[in-house]
Amino acid sequence: MNPNILSYTPWIVCPNPNPQFDLRLFCFPYAGGSSFIYRTWSKFLSPSVEVCAIELPGRGKQMKLPPFNKLEPLVEAIASNIYPYLDKPFAFFGHSMGGLISFELARLLRKKYAIAPAQLFISGRHAPQIPNSKSPIHNLPEPAFIEELRHLNGTPKEVLENVELMQLFVPILRADFAVLETYIYTLEPPLDCPITVFGGLQDSEVDCNQLQAWQEQTKTDFNLHMFSGDHFFLHSAQDILLEKLVKYLPYGLPA
Repeated sequence: MNPNILSYTPWIVCPNPNPQFDLRLFCFPYAGGSSFIYRTWSKFLSPSVEVCAIELPGRGKQMKLPPFNKLEPLVEAIASNIYPYLDKPFAFFGHSMGGLISFELARLLRKKYAIAPAQLFISGRHAPQIPNSKSPIHNLPEPAFIEELRHLNGTPKEVLENVELMQLFVPILRADFAVLETYIYTLEPPLDCPITVFGGLQDSEVDCNQLQAWQEQTKTDFNLHMFSGDHFFLHSAQDILLEKLVKYLPYGLPA
């Protein structure tokens, strides 16, 4: 396999391809997010870890493709596209929507290919067996939908107030929220891989008990770490989050 092929795969963005890597860390975005979220992560990790950010349809190199609005076909599409790159040890990191995607992807890979990530990192997402307690927003009229986005504090004010940008952005966000809000959890045995969960102490979307409940989804090690910050502590507490993350990767520490 040519290690540089990742540069040409629209589903995967690898900011710093490294032929000598020992582990690939696949990173999954939150609703409305893209691979750009993880553009700097390789600077904080060992050269032995190759950061591979997943680019979902509707953004980046996949801009011209319609976004998925259901989780199951999205996960199946990701699995078929990344399977050729699971030839070495790998781990998953997903924030919010990305956490749910990475979990269901791990279950699908177990079922279809009998393989598992070395670590599953879940960030800012409640355990899948806990039903959504909030009313769906993906089908709200546009003014109400945009107001909900404002409350979530994940979309910059400048973007929310830019009509042209929002015309591009709203369909992607509606589809992503539909992925989350139409998800139905099915009972399966716990995963064989360790699960490490990260949360924000001021996150109004997910509380500590909902994060702790991820422990039910693994047969092996479970860890939970809380950081200062709201739902997007991924950005505000990035340095300390990555310090914790590397401790769970066999090749994670910088040289």
